[in-house]
Amino acid sequence: MKQVIVGMSTCGLSAGSQKTYDRLAELLAANPGAFELKSSGCIGMCYREPLVEVRENGSRVIYGAVTPELADAIISEHIKGGRALEEHVALRICEGAEIAGAEAPAQRGQVRIVLRNCGLIDPESIEEYEAAGGYRALRKALFEMTPDGIVKEIKDSGLRGRGGAGFPTGLKWSFAASQPAGVKYVVCNADEGDPGAFMDRSVLEGDPHSVIEGMIVCGRAIGASFGYIYCRAEYPMAIKRLTIALDAAREKGYLGTNILGSGFDFDVKIKQGAGAFVCGEETALFQSIEGKRGMPRIRPPFPAEKGLWAKPTNNNNVETYANVPWILVNGAAAYAKYGTEKSRGTKVFALAGKVRNGGLAEVPMGIPIDDLVFKIGGGIKEDRAFKAVQMGGPSGGCIPASLGTTSVDFESIPATGAIMGSGGMVVMDDQTCMVEMARFFLDFTQNESCGKCTFCRIGTLRMLEILTRITQGEGRPEDVPNLLELGAQIKESSLCGLGQTAPNPVLTTIRYFADEYEAHIRDKRCPAGSCLALVDFIIDPEKCTGCTVCAKHCPVNAISGERKKVHVIDTSICAKCGKCITSCAFGAIYKK
Repeated sequence: MKQVIVGMSTCGLSAGSQKTYDRLAELLAANPGAFELKSSGCIGMCYREPLVEVRENGSRVIYGAVTPELADAIISEHIKGGRALEEHVALRICEGAEIAGAEAPAQRGQVRIVLRNCGLIDPESIEEYEAAGGYRALRKALFEMTPDGIVKEIKDSGLRGRGGAGFPTGLKWSFAASQPAGVKYVVCNADEGDPGAFMDRSVLEGDPHSVIEGMIVCGRAIGASFGYIYCRAEYPMAIKRLTIALDAAREKGYLGTNILGSGFDFDVKIKQGAGAFVCGEETALFQSIEGKRGMPRIRPPFPAEKGLWAKPTNNNNVETYANVPWILVNGAAAYAKYGTEKSRGTKVFALAGKVRNGGLAEVPMGIPIDDLVFKIGGGIKEDRAFKAVQMGGPSGGCIPASLGTTSVDFESIPATGAIMGSGGMVVMDDQTCMVEMARFFLDFTQNESCGKCTFCRIGTLRMLEILTRITQGEGRPEDVPNLLELGAQIKESSLCGLGQTAPNPVLTTIRYFADEYEAHIRDKRCPAGSCLALVDFIIDPEKCTGCTVCAKHCPVNAISGERKKVHVIDTSICAKCGKCITSCAFGAIYKK
């Protein structure tokens, strides 16, 4: 029987997939037995949601931007008539054949290890996870491998932590495993607080069992019997599907006491976070789980020795654990063949900003930035010029387009002044002001500072004040030297990674876009036309037709002129709201 599968993750639902699903359900009720209706997670093509897949005899045809009306056509033409609606096909996947369809160029070159089941299985069905090879790794870990053997396999794979620091995962597990037997914990950091990042959310919504299985294997390797998934409460669907998955895993005997008759006990609990960015730092996360205010602890002792409730603890993020089952089933060598010598495997990136194909991409480590932006991301919207990418979230840095050949790995990216981070990549075009971008990210980190460190609490505030003045046209010659000095002091003196990396957006934009700072401070001009205090709205007399539409939309009556004659804007009262630009059909109004 043909299957019709609707992408029902957050990205799909926000694009209207619930209405599409409901319409398909109505069509199924009117045509009993014509097809099987199912749901899945996000396949990564968020920019083409709602996505609907028709699956039959190993062939997969994925339609993009499926409205309820298009759903009608898919059922009548494809399901009943056997003819695909080619003009709406995003991807065509056939075993043994090259991937085809309008979105095929963006999908070629991707390697799906973490995302292997996302968009392929029903995330609320443990049976579908098992059918896709789920929990084979757990059986192998319980009955075919020793704890030391598991740790060695992860070490040999070259897997490094995907939460941002890139610490070797197997080595980290060995630290906790070497602690004396007793109470130990496995923690999954699913807090994901970076603006523009949604990798972990999509994995939890699309394949929660892979993360749970990875945690159980870790528990077996280090001798832990309990785990926590720390997930922010703003991810209700992820929490819902995790809850369903945990209940199903307990019912099947994969969680609880004497798992699969092995004598090994392990269970997992979800802890909902309140959305504090600082709780992405592992010791602050432990504080939050313990019911305390989320503030970093001094290290040493390190978590492997004294972590959650002062017991040996291993903490990795969602993506790291999701790699583990694949590695155990396919072997360390199969994983290590991807990536670079020191950065093995694949990495999931969330492409956001001014890129055409916003969504998820999983690629081998070492891919150039340009390939991510242009080959997979589809290039810049409206064919504008590529200016920079922000990597590593608010703790990361801005990498200019001139460094687009830089390899995306744990060695090359830090050399630019940015960090790999968890995988968020915000793409910027020539209309992005880099000074304002630095101010935006510093405003975020300053608000999210827990306040424990003076340099982080006060230093970021002073930097934010300087950046705000610059974007408002009140910059001073000493501002850039002061920003550099403050940034160095904050990096050197802060307790945790949030404070230590908070100046990165400022330091990298000064490093690569010093001319924009100079234009703001010396010339009182924003080259990107983004900082409203430094631009005026102008009507081009060559393009103005005197249609009066802009004047009618101006909320402060700053535009005057007779009908069919050139209009003018009184810059002294202009509110710079931009309504005139959006209302003009002739492109006659611009910022200068």
